[in-house]
Amino acid sequence: MNSTRYRLRTAALLLAGALLAAAGPLGAAPAQAESPTPGAESDAAAETGRGRTVIGDGHIDLGPRFDHGRWTVQIRDDTGKPAMWRTTDDVVLHVNDMAKVEVPEDKSFAFLGTPGDQVWLLPQVQHEGVLWPGWNSQEPRVAATVDREVTWQLTGVQGPGDFILFLNGSFGTPSVVFDGRKKLPQETGIEVNSHVHGNWAFTRPGTYLLQIRMSAQTKDGASHTDTRTLRFSVGPQDPRKAFAARTPAVPTADTPESPSGTASHDLLWWGLGAAAAVTVLAAVVIRRRGPRREHTMQHGATEGDAT
Repeated sequence: MNSTRYRLRTAALLLAGALLAAAGPLGAAPAQAESPTPGAESDAAAETGRGRTVIGDGHIDLGPRFDHGRWTVQIRDDTGKPAMWRTTDDVVLHVNDMAKVEVPEDKSFAFLGTPGDQVWLLPQVQHEGVLWPGWNSQEPRVAATVDREVTWQLTGVQGPGDFILFLNGSFGTPSVVFDGRKKLPQETGIEVNSHVHGNWAFTRPGTYLLQIRMSAQTKDGASHTDTRTLRFSVGPQDPRKAFAARTPAVPTADTPESPSGTASHDLLWWGLGAAAAVTVLAAVVIRRRGPRREHTMQHGATEGDAT
């Protein structure tokens, strides 16, 4: 695909998103997408699918649900019949090369890189041959019991490049929801019983692990939270390899936190120094508190996450 075709395709994707968003005003809440809507009648007795799967085309949604009464974050897979919910550990989301576009010259998209740079973009509007991921809070019990909204946080990003999730607002003006290059955690709200789509951008090919948390309070005053990891395989690699990527450890309340990539890097060197000290002073026993942390993973504070 030549440079001109890249630019035309990029413009078409962004313009389509702008036209969709223009149908309704964009405020603090994301624009609603016209897409397959999970209905209460079809989800009322839905079971969680079993077995690993790679999804690289069609519609999926990320969202919370009560699975046998337990709050959890899962992926609703609408690519088959019947639609089903799947655990995040069993799914690799494949961002194939049909999603590759060039950063436009419009300065409002400078956060994606230099004009002409290639990015892999899962667009806000559906595009044939490209995965169309959204998020929703429409699982029947969630819709019926959650008070006002679900809080969605990005708590960690691990990958060979950058990850940005943004929306096309009125007149095509982009609005960034999550930017993995900045301090984490970051959060947004999902209004109860809503269904939303955005643009998922990745700047380099490879495997990305996005650690996310969704929490809410139900009308009875109970609090619910769950932290999961999304696996994305970007580019021409075999997407099944992403299953072998090490899932970042979920931090606990007594684990020291690193709010940024720099802090995480400092924590790594601190750990190497401690390891050297143990080698020199063999009689010293150091009790490690909490799981070892990947220095490429950015973590935010957490309390009482479900596992």
